[in-house]
Parts: sequence; C-alpha cells; structure tokens
Amino acid sequence: MDERRVGVLAGLGAYSLWGVFPLYFPLLEPAGGLEIVAHRIVWSLLFVGLLLSVRRGWGQVRRAVGDRRALLVLATAAVLIAVNWLVYVYAVNSGHVVEASLGYFINPLVSVVLGVVVFRERLRRLQWLAVGTAVVAVAVLTVDHGSPPWIALALAFSFGLYGLMKKLVRVEAAPGLFVETAVVFVPALVVIGFLQADGQAAFGHDGAGHALLLVSSGLATAVPLLLFAAATRRVPLSTVGLLQYVTPLMQLSIGVFVYDEPMPPARLAGFAIVWLALAVFTVDSLRQARTHRRGEPAPLPAGI
Repeated sequence: MDERRVGVLAGLGAYSLWGVFPLYFPLLEPAGGLEIVAHRIVWSLLFVGLLLSVRRGWGQVRRAVGDRRALLVLATAAVLIAVNWLVYVYAVNSGHVVEASLGYFINPLVSVVLGVVVFRERLRRLQWLAVGTAVVAVAVLTVDHGSPPWIALALAFSFGLYGLMKKLVRVEAAPGLFVETAVVFVPALVVIGFLQADGQAAFGHDGAGHALLLVSSGLATAVPLLLFAAATRRVPLSTVGLLQYVTPLMQLSIGVFVYDEPMPPARLAGFAIVWLALAVFTVDSLRQARTHRRGEPAPLPAGI
C-alpha cells in the first residue's frame, strides 16, 4: 500500500473517530463534564507516556521541556485544548451537538483569520469572500437563536488558537501531547480528588464498566491525534483540508438523525451559508495547491 493511501486512510480514521464522539461522550455519564475532561487528561498522559516508552521518544520530550519558549507555547496550547474539550463535552451532553458541529465547520475560516492577525498573511480574494460569507452566516444564526452561537464560536476559536500554538513549535504529535497533558495533569488530579472527596465523582461509584469507559478516554484522545499526525506526514495539506469536513458532517448527522435536535429553516439557512463559504474556501485552496505543485518537485513520502 503506497504512502498516500496510508495517509488518506489514517486521516479518515482520525476524522471518523472524532466524528463519533457525540455517541461516545454520553456513555461516560453520569460523570459531569469537568470529571470527564479531568480523566481524559490523566489517562491520555499515561497512555502517551507508555507509547513514548515503547517508541523511545523521550528525547523529544526532554528537548521540548528544555526549550523555554516551546514549553510556554505548549502550556498555552494545553489550556486551550482543555477549554475546547470542556466546551465540547458540555455541548454533546447537553443536547447541542448540531451547534458543536457548526464550530468545526467554521474552524478553517477562523484559522485563516488568525493567520492574517498573527502572521500578517495576505488573503486572496476568494478567501476574503469565504470569511465574509461565514460572518454573514454567524449573523443569521445569531438572529435565529437570539444570541451568538457561543458554543460554536468557543469551539472554533479555542481549536483555531490551539492550532496556532502548534504552528509556533515543531514538536511531534506524541511528545507534544505528553507535554500538554503534563501541564494540566496536576489540576486534573486536584479536580478528581475534590469530586471524590465531595461525593460528586462517578468514577469508582458507578460500576467497573463505567470506570473502564472513563479510562478509555485516554485512548479516545490520543489515537485520533496520532492518526492525524500520520496523515499530515503522508498526504498534501489540501487533501487533509478536505478530509477535515468528515468530522462536522458526521456530528451534524448524529445531532439531527440520532438525537433529533431541531433544524428549523433559519438554522438550516445559516448552515447553508457556512457550507457556501467552505465551498469557496475549498475551491481556492485546491487551486492554490495545484499551482504550488506545478512549481515545486513532488515531496518524498515520509516514514513513521
């Protein structure tokens, strides 16, 4: 199997796993959002630590920790991804799966805006059109809902800023995830300890099966990220950009067809405008990627 096909399959695997999260997180109830995120941090750290031991990747962790700038950036990324996880778990377990999917639909456009603000990148005309169209969509959804779709915006901006932090440092997926989870590991333990002492914790009080489900959140966190890293090393970013829409499409379908969340005409119109913005953005990205490939030699396939 050639490298490109492996990359596409890895990307599909990552985005499909993220796509079924709305079916997974309700299984962790009656644990609350804060407890779920705390366990996700703790078990992710342990799982990734085991993986690093097997793959002898501790040298990359030491280099990241020894670089003060890299450590600061990864610590900021840790806070951002913890916020993203907390908002997402709240959205799924409170019946806002459709709005959560909206956040990941508009996330690519948020990333474009952050590129302009932080790196002073210059947008092409179609990119400006896509961003402007997305702003119109948010305005339509705000009028329909009576307030801004804060869950979608919080998810889009927290994950967009997380991606920005990752762009500022060159650290592989597993070592980076280990450092990030290590930064928030102690606060997560404090949360778990407080909930246990206060009698609010579900872990250990709702059966062995539920405890194992909470432990599995470490795998559920790390595996898609590692698959995503494998994909980005093997296929062009334009392909990864197309694959990323698998996640919000699956989440939207689950929200509408599994959880029967409402999709009134005004909300559907807002989503349609977002999809139009993404279509414009995707066409422009594919055209730019094609032009870029013509001007440069094809990249060599990457190994693990």
